[in-house]
Amino acid sequence: MARSTARPTLVEVLVRQGLAREPIEQALRRLGGVSLALGQTLVNEGALSEEQLARALAEQYGLPYEPLTEYRVDQQFYTSISVKLMQRHPFVPMEEQAGVLTIAIADPQNILGFDELELLIGKPLARVVSSRSAILSALERSEGSSQALRELEAEYRSVLVKEDDRGEEVLTVNPVAEDQSPAVKLLDSILLSAMQRRASDIHIEASDRATSVKLRVDGILVPAMEPLDFRLHAPLVSRLKVMSELDIAERRVPQDGSFRMRLDRKTVDFRVSILPSVFGESVVVRILDREAITTGVSALRLERLGFNPEDLKRFRRAIVRPYGMVLVTGPTGSGKTTTLYAAITEMSTTEDKLITIEDPVEYQLAGVVQIPVNEKKGLTFARGLRSILRHDPDKIMVGEIRDAETAQIAIQSALTGHLVLTTVHANNVFDVIGRFASMGIDAYNFLAALNCVLAQRLVRILCPSCRVQVAADQSLLEDSGLDYEQYKDTPFYQGKGCSNCMGTGYRGRKCITEFLDLTDEIKEMILAERPLSEIRYRAVTDGMITLRQSAIKKVLQGETSLREINRVTFSEEG
Repeated sequence: MARSTARPTLVEVLVRQGLAREPIEQALRRLGGVSLALGQTLVNEGALSEEQLARALAEQYGLPYEPLTEYRVDQQFYTSISVKLMQRHPFVPMEEQAGVLTIAIADPQNILGFDELELLIGKPLARVVSSRSAILSALERSEGSSQALRELEAEYRSVLVKEDDRGEEVLTVNPVAEDQSPAVKLLDSILLSAMQRRASDIHIEASDRATSVKLRVDGILVPAMEPLDFRLHAPLVSRLKVMSELDIAERRVPQDGSFRMRLDRKTVDFRVSILPSVFGESVVVRILDREAITTGVSALRLERLGFNPEDLKRFRRAIVRPYGMVLVTGPTGSGKTTTLYAAITEMSTTEDKLITIEDPVEYQLAGVVQIPVNEKKGLTFARGLRSILRHDPDKIMVGEIRDAETAQIAIQSALTGHLVLTTVHANNVFDVIGRFASMGIDAYNFLAALNCVLAQRLVRILCPSCRVQVAADQSLLEDSGLDYEQYKDTPFYQGKGCSNCMGTGYRGRKCITEFLDLTDEIKEMILAERPLSEIRYRAVTDGMITLRQSAIKKVLQGETSLREINRVTFSEEG
């Protein structure tokens, strides 16, 4: 293929596109005048974005620029081109016309690499230019069922881990026929993809014509891949049932199970819940990547979770008291357990004995005795808690209070000189009182034991790579219960969406909190059955920051957006 040599230099193109000459010349001097690595150097130093570099290279070489926004590779290309080859160079096949394949590449300067590609693919190639991150993002979006069925990384193997009669781990060896099954390969691909994308859950849902696979990332469901052929649904579900030791023949009642896999050189736990639906069984798989969690837990501190300074100070004061109950509340997936673990990592495990009972043990902590609940063997929260009290503990963590028996023992423990940290499902700090009353717990004893209640939620944090300032939106401010005139000049932010956040505009989550210190006055008002609005007013005048106020603080600090806090809380809460 003929290539023109009379082309402008990258420096000329960048200056023409509006980049100041000074940072370019400084970078060139550092590179000893070699301009080949100039573009990437400017990107690394923040003087240039990847997109600006791609546009400049496209102009320099007289090639079209392609942003690849939401582009997905046509599945037909996977039959003739290796995914590993696409990732190694990297490039994205775009279209084929008259025997010429058009590909998107990031580096048109790499002539040798391009010639090698033409030889490996075996057909003439035409080029368009895109940024490296856009190409990798397009490949990640495009990893669909055809690729998963055809190819898995050669070095990647998944091994199911079981326990023998003595409770020791043994590795199962899958029969050769099963090892070659498309359903096995597809499921392995889904599990690996979910872990790479930091997903907490995998949802497999059937419709009348297709099967959709979604991942819950930062609390929001996103498609994992293109919809699968409906014929793959039954084999996928059957494979999960085999792994979880569930009844394959039973499709009309819900089933729950779990399995453990040695996956990508580490052991991961998966909890499986199967529900019958109109078009087939619906499956949710919860991922418990203990090693990743434990790595993060060693550096886990309360201030890293997103607490506002006032609540952080009060909560820290509560967890160093010698006895009483510290209660963390919120819906499923609101980070309650993480908060308790962060609290435990700040406690002294050398002077005090800490024992936890959990279902399951999600994080493994040094210096702490951790007991997993085992309902099948009769080890419930209540039974385990009774045994814990005979082990001379100073501080106890109970994963969750689900029933009256556990609640009674936890309260008695708090009243008899132990500090008890625990969680309960309730919407806010005041709903906790009603939750315990509905279990038939005596209000006087409960309030005598209770030191404080912390309610929390998780809000998504704007992606630092694509966060941009936006003008105040009057209708959005009014919907959020804020006065437009007061906030019209306030800077607000939102995420545009990039490859780092997979187009969502958000990356990671932090908690918003509502902390109620059970002062004598508040306890007396609750026992006197004063109206809830009166108790709330008293707490707020004592300095309580509501969930809504905590969320708005995060918006005004530029950490999250109004739309996100409206998804998690509502203005009446403030």
